[in-house]
Amino acid sequence: MTTGANTPKGTFAPMFFASLLLAAALMSPAPTPPLLTTPFERDPQHNTTTTYAECMAFYKALAAAYPATVRLREAGPTDSGEPLTEVVLSADGTFEPAASRALGRPVLFIQNGIHPGEPEGIDASMLLARDLLSDKKRLPLLRQVTVVIVPVYNIGGMLNRNSTTRANQNGPREYGFRGNARHLDLNRDFVKQDSRNARSFAELFGKWRPEIFVDTHTSNGADYQYTMTLIPTQADKLGPVLGPYLREKLLPALYVGMARKKWAMTPYVDFEGETPESGLRAFLESPRYSTGYAALFNGLGFMPETHMLKAFGPRVRATYDLLLTYLETTATQALALLAARAAADQALATQTEFPLAWALNEQPSGTVEFRGYEAGHRPSAVSSQPRLYYDRQRPYQRPVPFYDAAHAMARAAAPVAYAIPAAWGEVLDNLRRNGVVLRQLTAPLTGPAETYSIEDYKTVAKPYEGHYLHSQVKLLPLTAPLSTLPPGTWLAVLAEQGPARRYLVEALEPQATDSFFAWGFFDSILQQKEHYSDYVFEDLAAEFLTQNPVVRQQLDAAKKADPALAASGPAQLEWVYQHSPYAEAGYRRYPVQRWLGKIQ
Repeated sequence: MTTGANTPKGTFAPMFFASLLLAAALMSPAPTPPLLTTPFERDPQHNTTTTYAECMAFYKALAAAYPATVRLREAGPTDSGEPLTEVVLSADGTFEPAASRALGRPVLFIQNGIHPGEPEGIDASMLLARDLLSDKKRLPLLRQVTVVIVPVYNIGGMLNRNSTTRANQNGPREYGFRGNARHLDLNRDFVKQDSRNARSFAELFGKWRPEIFVDTHTSNGADYQYTMTLIPTQADKLGPVLGPYLREKLLPALYVGMARKKWAMTPYVDFEGETPESGLRAFLESPRYSTGYAALFNGLGFMPETHMLKAFGPRVRATYDLLLTYLETTATQALALLAARAAADQALATQTEFPLAWALNEQPSGTVEFRGYEAGHRPSAVSSQPRLYYDRQRPYQRPVPFYDAAHAMARAAAPVAYAIPAAWGEVLDNLRRNGVVLRQLTAPLTGPAETYSIEDYKTVAKPYEGHYLHSQVKLLPLTAPLSTLPPGTWLAVLAEQGPARRYLVEALEPQATDSFFAWGFFDSILQQKEHYSDYVFEDLAAEFLTQNPVVRQQLDAAKKADPALAASGPAQLEWVYQHSPYAEAGYRRYPVQRWLGKIQ
């Protein structure tokens, strides 16, 4: 720049510095607008989590600031009265599942605040969404991966704000409550779907059917050095292609990515002994949990669990970095991820036998180099009895056993179809909501079928998430060469189910850990409605035994095998009743039939 004779004296310096300031402004990132900063950032101690109103205002401001790259939509009702919100991020305006799939673009689905007292994901996702949209270096990631965020899943719990219910947790100052507006733990509701939250989620999840599903949490339990721990879907439950992909490619990349961001990470710290040295045990999530539910649809589910005793600031930053690592890794491995998912879907389409319940192997699958603190015992100031404590002045790093492999405890062969009587409307509604294709018979259908007699089961003594949960179910299969289904019966034909095939089997087979039977949807069949007066039935029973000598022989054999039966007249009368035409046909008879014949 030069000055001429007509340049006023003293003009050069101000113009020069103005140019420098303009150049600096062009080279520096624009300051974040006040509406796009978060309560977490504005707190110098970083010990504040957003309120629900602040969170929604933030995302609305984000959508207004970046209308071409973010969509904010209602995704159905919740028990709180407030709608579930869906936030979609895409660098090129690909805001619909079909368009994303057409581009071969995997979906990363992030859900926050299922337990609002564990709010790191809520704050981290706000920061990450803003940074992805405003940073030109990161925005291209949103051309490779479609990101879907549920800012807050348990809105009722977030509105129930307090500072005491997470007694074990180091901040934030205030936070939400674990239970939702109906006092349900939503991370036990993914199959039974008692809450409006779960019903809306099922439809949203089914719409997107994400490759990667992340459900953010904070841990309870032992003390150790890590800020971030991780629960992945148990790999053995994912089959011969998707499981190895998770173990051999995706998980190692996530651990490396976090290490590069200066975060050591470990599998979730769960163990059977008193301290972690007894061995880490993989969390064997059944479909009632988010990651177990995702696995039913060949989704790779993750529960990041930050450590409750670390300060809130590092917990939010670790969650932010992990979510970013998911996005980066999904983009890098997109082709391998989509190929593994496609292979798993293809295998599911022809799968004929399904595992229903799982257990961890008794022997460890390897070791984990664990960073913990030495533990000891000292007298309790409350009871004077010995109490456990961890000594942070004595950190250690050593290998501990890792129990990560699992095996199926029960299996079922898939029928041609399941036949569900129209009376069981709640069951039918749940099936439809989760993508099951149903067709209703308009004429009788005759053919071979199988159903079950519920021979035995165990039930919890106290309500569990609004139900008396059943387990250890023992079945007696009952096969009918010719069974007739009446008009109005609903058929779920296995060949027509696509991604919902495994969900259908685990929902309707009574021995499955989280089947509809286990959750009590069919409890009315477990109560006998008709019976007899013993003094009247004595004569009918005697006549029946006279006319049916084979049954008399069976009774005599049963008495020889069971001294208690032989010693009890009422027990023998009941035995005869249960083996006679007078017995109530529907008592303990599972109403869903396994159809084995052809479908017209």
